[in-house]
Amino acid sequence: MSIIVGSGDFKYRIVEDWAKLPPGWSFKEVGAVGVDAKDNVYVFNRGDHPMMIFDREGNFLRSWGEGQYPRAHGVHIGPDESIYLTDDGGHFVRKCRLDDGKVLLELGVPGKPAEYMSGEPFHRCTHTALSPKGEIYVSDGYGNARVHKYSPGGKLLMSWGEPGTDPGQFNIVHNICTDADGWVYVADRENHRVQVFDGNGKYEAQWNNLHRPCGLYMHNTRNPVCYIGELGPVMGVNRNSPNLGPRVSIVDHQGKLLSRFGDPHAGTAPTAFLGPHGLTVDSRGDLYVGEVSWTQWPQFFDTPRPAHIRSLQKYEKVH
Repeated sequence: MSIIVGSGDFKYRIVEDWAKLPPGWSFKEVGAVGVDAKDNVYVFNRGDHPMMIFDREGNFLRSWGEGQYPRAHGVHIGPDESIYLTDDGGHFVRKCRLDDGKVLLELGVPGKPAEYMSGEPFHRCTHTALSPKGEIYVSDGYGNARVHKYSPGGKLLMSWGEPGTDPGQFNIVHNICTDADGWVYVADRENHRVQVFDGNGKYEAQWNNLHRPCGLYMHNTRNPVCYIGELGPVMGVNRNSPNLGPRVSIVDHQGKLLSRFGDPHAGTAPTAFLGPHGLTVDSRGDLYVGEVSWTQWPQFFDTPRPAHIRSLQKYEKVH
């Protein structure tokens, strides 16, 4: 029997055990996921094979990046079909070829973080997005409270942001995306909001009524909807509180809620989440959600981790 989640124009059929991994392989957990023009799915994970590629049916195609990515975090696939990878453990961003992972551009010095909260790139950078002109935005991240803007060739043009709770300030800059009009959307995770800026960092608006927005995805169109992975509460006093996530929310370009799904509490049921960290949507509207389940398990449960915890699920759009 199929399980349907979501509401309105955003109803999905859960596809359990979608990814067919080679025998003995594991994602461990999934930092981010992306799709190319052929709807092949790129799973940036924290196992021994950092980039695994599947067709839309979940058949394994190939892998690359072995030994090159200490801690997979962010994926963005550009209009030229190159893939931008952000590694927060290695403090770098790489623009790579899709077929074999050949590095075309590198930002940051792998293994050499900037000083904590110095504002200099990077200290545990988290994600990338592209402006309509191909400029590269980098959210930075855990050890900074900044967004950096680079030329397409990798020259630092400007940065904005500082620690705090005021407009334009950040408390863990966790994700970033853009639309065709050049607006920049930043998941300000521990301030429980998404902030909206113009292309030069001028604060415009914020979306509230979110709980630790972690993953962001929107199509590069005008007035796109935005898919948001929200992490749940992890403090001892509130981690069993219902209706705070973990969950997936879908909002319009002004932040108005269109659909939301996920069980009231964290868990491993098909309808539940542990840590929705990276999302993407293919040409048919199917949604893929990567979870940092291995990391999140001890935040929610006092029992040892199971040998396998689901960290990727496909949600097939019901048309």
